[in-house]
Amino acid sequence: MKKLIVETFVKLLTSKGIWAALAFLALVYMLLWGSDGSELLAVALVTGVEGGKHVVNGPLTLDAVNESGNGMLLNEIDKQIVKIRPMATPIDQLSRCAGAKSSGSMVVDYYNVDTKETKCELSETYVEPDESEVSENAARATINTTNNDVFDVSDTILVSDVTGYAEDGVTSSQNGLVLYVVSKNEDGKLNVMAVNGRKIGEVDCCVPTIPAGTPLIRMGRAATELDVQSPQFEALPKKAQNNCQIFKMQIEQSTLQKIANKEVGWTMSDQEEAAIYDMRLGMEKSFLFGVKRKIYDFKKKENVLFTGGIWYQAGKDFMLDTSQKEDSVIEMMRNAFTGNAGSKRKILVGGSKLIGELNKLDYTRVVNNTETTTKWGIDFSEISSKFGRLYVLLSEVFDDCGMEGCGLIIDPEYIQKYSHLPFGTEALDLKSAGVRNTDALVITEASCLVLRYPKAHMRVTLI
Repeated sequence: MKKLIVETFVKLLTSKGIWAALAFLALVYMLLWGSDGSELLAVALVTGVEGGKHVVNGPLTLDAVNESGNGMLLNEIDKQIVKIRPMATPIDQLSRCAGAKSSGSMVVDYYNVDTKETKCELSETYVEPDESEVSENAARATINTTNNDVFDVSDTILVSDVTGYAEDGVTSSQNGLVLYVVSKNEDGKLNVMAVNGRKIGEVDCCVPTIPAGTPLIRMGRAATELDVQSPQFEALPKKAQNNCQIFKMQIEQSTLQKIANKEVGWTMSDQEEAAIYDMRLGMEKSFLFGVKRKIYDFKKKENVLFTGGIWYQAGKDFMLDTSQKEDSVIEMMRNAFTGNAGSKRKILVGGSKLIGELNKLDYTRVVNNTETTTKWGIDFSEISSKFGRLYVLLSEVFDDCGMEGCGLIIDPEYIQKYSHLPFGTEALDLKSAGVRNTDALVITEASCLVLRYPKAHMRVTLI
C-alpha cells in the first residue's frame, strides 16, 4: 500500500505539479485515517484461542475476509456448465442460421430445377470435302453428337480443340472453331455452318475436319434482324421427397434431488442444456447419413418416419488423391465450383483423416490454406483458390460414423431445412398423472434437411 501511494505521488508531482500531488496526499489521509485521526482501512487480524481470526482497529471488510483465508466469500460461478457447441454440429447450426421453412406435413415434396447441359462430344468424325469435289453446299455440314438435344437452331457451338481461320479463310487463327446451327434433321443430326471456317476452293466458311470425341460447347444463340421468335426453351423441375423425422429428448429430476443441497448449482436448466446438445448431435448424424424410410412399430402400433441424409443427396463425387495432394486439391476445387452455377463460397465438413491431409497442404500462389474466418457462429479454416473459397471444418460426426476419410462440400445457398414441428420444450405433469414424483421436460422437433440443387454439392473421399 505504501509503495503504491509513493509511486502515485511521484507520478503526479512530475506530470501535474505540486498542488495535484498535495491534493492526492490529503485524499489518502482522509480515506485511511478519517477526520479524527482514527484508522479506517488499515485493519489488523488477530488469531483467537482456537485459531480463528479476529478483526481489530477497523470494520469487517472484503480485504479482511480474503486475508483471513477462511473461504467464506464465494466467487461468481458460471451456471451454464455445459455449452451448446455449434462447432460440434455444423450442419444443424448452418440450417438453423439459414432459417427453416414451415411444413404442413411430415412428408416434404420439393422440386429441383437443373441447368441444361452445355457440353457433349462429336460421335462421328466429320471430314471436310475435297477441293475437287467442293460445291455450293460445301459451307453446310451435317454432324452427329453424343447428345444432339443439347443444341437447338440458332445456337453457336465452340469447338475448342479445332483451330478456326481468319477472315481470308486460309490463315489459321488463335481462336477455336465456332459453328452455327442452321437446322436439325428428323434424326436429330445438326446442320451447321462455320463462323470462322476455312476456304475450300471458291467456297468460304467451310467446316474443317473434326475428329470424333472432340468436345462441343454450347454458346449463345444468334438471331437475324427480322427474327422475332426463337426456338423454345422449357425447364421442368424434378420432384424429390424427404421425411420429417420426430426427434425427442426427455429429462427428469426427482423432487428430493431438486431440493437436496449441492456443491455445484446443477439445476433442471443445466440438464436441459446437456440434453439439447446430445439431441443436436444425434440430429446431425441423421441429417447427414439418415435413410429415408417408413417402418411400422409393432409394439407402439404406429408408423415411424426416418429422414434421408444429405450425404446421399449430393449430386457429385470426387476422389482426393493423397499421393498428388496439391494437384488433387486444385482439381477438387475445380470440380466443386464449376459446372453447377453455384456460389463461390462453399463449406467442407469432413472427418479427421481428410482434414488432416488438407492441413498438410503447403502454401502456394495457387492455393492458400492459412486463413481463418467465422461464419454462422462457427470458426472455419479457409482454403482459397482461383475457383472459389472453401470453408473447412472438422466434424467428429464423420469419425463417429466410420468415415474419417470422407467429407461433404455444401453450397450454403442451396441447403434448406423443413420443419413440421419447430424446436420447442414441453413440461410434463407426471406427478398429477400418478406416474412419477419428478419434474419432466420433453424437447421435440420434427424436421428434415434437403439439398435443393444436388450438383452444387459434392462428396469427397480419400484414395
